[in-house]
Amino acid sequence: MESNILLESGTNELEVLEFMVGTQNFGINIAKVNEIMNYQPMIPVPDSPEEFEGVFTPRDKVISVIDLHKVLHKESTDPSHDLLIICHFNQMDVGFHVSSVKGIQRISWEDIEKPPRISGDGSSNIATGIAKLSDRIILILDFEKIVSDINRSAVIDATGATKADEDKSEKHIVIAEDSPFLNTLIQNTLSDAGYKNVVSFDNGKDAWDYISGHKTLGGDILDQISCLISDIEMPKMDGHHLTKKIKDDDVLKRIPVYLFSSLINEQMRIKGESVGADAQFSKPQIGNLINYINEHI
Repeated sequence: MESNILLESGTNELEVLEFMVGTQNFGINIAKVNEIMNYQPMIPVPDSPEEFEGVFTPRDKVISVIDLHKVLHKESTDPSHDLLIICHFNQMDVGFHVSSVKGIQRISWEDIEKPPRISGDGSSNIATGIAKLSDRIILILDFEKIVSDINRSAVIDATGATKADEDKSEKHIVIAEDSPFLNTLIQNTLSDAGYKNVVSFDNGKDAWDYISGHKTLGGDILDQISCLISDIEMPKMDGHHLTKKIKDDDVLKRIPVYLFSSLINEQMRIKGESVGADAQFSKPQIGNLINYINEHI
């Protein structure tokens, strides 16, 4: 599945595939979607969680399938017409069992709001955004967290990350990551590597306000902010738009920007380079990111 928006740089827009689970509207970034297929029976995997339906092998590729009806506690309105949304992110292929697909909506990140947190630490939330259309609301799900609840290693893999042999608190790192689950994991991994002076935000707009506010302090900007680690998908301002704003600023452009996203592929890598990203890393291999930071800041 292709979309011209993938080739555009820094527009702060995304295209959302709108689908139904039961009678509720949900969405997924079209950049994660490979294809849509009619539902077909799965090969069950023994001793797996009930949300994990099993695997099937279209075109000799093994794809794991998660039933969003069970994840979201919904009932399909017409099981005979259910669909599979086949996705690729975090360097893996996974299918999501849904009731139906409505179409593609082009939305500005500015029109996507953070959902209210059910619990204090956000650990129970599986939504990262609420998109308000003229006649309905689309809930954008945190697919990384949905997958991680079934297979934690599929989301963050710290293998190879250098552990702390010294306190690196003189390095000030900014994180922009909208998933509370991933935000915490990234902070913890950085802390294990010795980086204690870390501030995080759950959207690109707040990260931009914080970073740009340091211009008034004077002095070398790199003494104030050592680097930015940014996701791509975020409410208010996405990672590409945030990168472009930083790199278009005469003072802030010296700050290294490292994109860390489940969406990094050939097309998205070209897009990241076009807005000035200094390096790009694909989830779940955070070890590569940590080692790169050790060498370059």
